[in-house]
Amino acid sequence: MGKNQKNGKRSYGIVGAGRFGMALAEALSVTGAEIIVIDRDEERVRQARALTENAFILHSLEKASLSETGIQNCDVGVVCIGEDMGMSILTTLSLTTMGIPTVIAKASSAEHGEILEKLGAEVVFPERDMAVRLANRLENARVLDFIQLSEQLNISKCQLPDKAVGRTVREADLRGRFGLNIIAIQNGSTVTDNIDPDYVFRKGDMLVLSGSRENLLRLTSD
Repeated sequence: MGKNQKNGKRSYGIVGAGRFGMALAEALSVTGAEIIVIDRDEERVRQARALTENAFILHSLEKASLSETGIQNCDVGVVCIGEDMGMSILTTLSLTTMGIPTVIAKASSAEHGEILEKLGAEVVFPERDMAVRLANRLENARVLDFIQLSEQLNISKCQLPDKAVGRTVREADLRGRFGLNIIAIQNGSTVTDNIDPDYVFRKGDMLVLSGSRENLLRLTSD
């Protein structure tokens, strides 16, 4: 399993099978990815074994114990321990020194995140990120999904404004007027990602856009 795999799929080691870790394991297993799940709780590991045969109970999350599971051979290691900061930091340190190419760690606070970053991990804030996505959906009913990549760049999916129906991409000029780039257009089950400037917008079109949150709100409130 891991870096020497031949099926071309990435492998993931998940430490912590709480709500976030289990949800991540379930989502990855659907894609056919190879996953290792590690937790100290026997019941959580039992549930994880419905997703992967590589689910291990470890009462100690030190480097030596972790290496016995083979997690060091994974392409990505994810530390899903948010509540116990000390254990989160120790586990993140172990994974980053085991040679795993990418280590991602869940943080429960800004200070926690700063420490994890200094250890070489990519940091995620699941609760904050979900709150941002929900706030943007509530703020504008046309926005169906929202992912914040940075303060300046977001990826969003929204309904086509009624005013744009019947106009071409060139005529609507979302880049010039709103600073938004069209990544894809979806209508029903059809998705177009090679955007033709002469494409005529149709009723029911969904736009996948990149740009700032402010510019997105300007478009959807225009």
